[in-house]
Amino acid sequence: MRIGELAKLANCTTETIRFYEKEALLPPPERNGANYRTYTQGHVDRLRFIRNCRALDMTHEEVRALLVASDDPSGNCESVNALVDDHIAHVDERLAELAHLRDQLTELRQRCGTEAAVAKCGIVQGLTSMDTVPSKPRTTHLG
Repeated sequence: MRIGELAKLANCTTETIRFYEKEALLPPPERNGANYRTYTQGHVDRLRFIRNCRALDMTHEEVRALLVASDDPSGNCESVNALVDDHIAHVDERLAELAHLRDQLTELRQRCGTEAAVAKCGIVQGLTSMDTVPSKPRTTHLG
């Protein structure tokens, strides 16, 4: 099959396919006599695997590690479990960060009524007078 057909089957763009090939997540396809890429069912399956990992917010390195594991079907799935456990921990961290952010925004929103002039807006005043916190390095797997 050609790249357009593969893109349709995987619900992605041809640019996405080329990107995954460039990143060596998707193996390069064979070329036919007219030098067109020719994809197989194996490409479809691998691309779906990659796309599903990305839909779960996994990094390319996590996807790569899972692909390495899946390329050795007789291997132990301990590394797969560890990777998913680590990813769950990253999601938990991000959820905590987002909950804290929500709390800050809620507290800020409570400072202002709906009819105040902007000059007296509690949100604007709060954003101006709040202490800025030093930037901390992100602790999630995305950096």
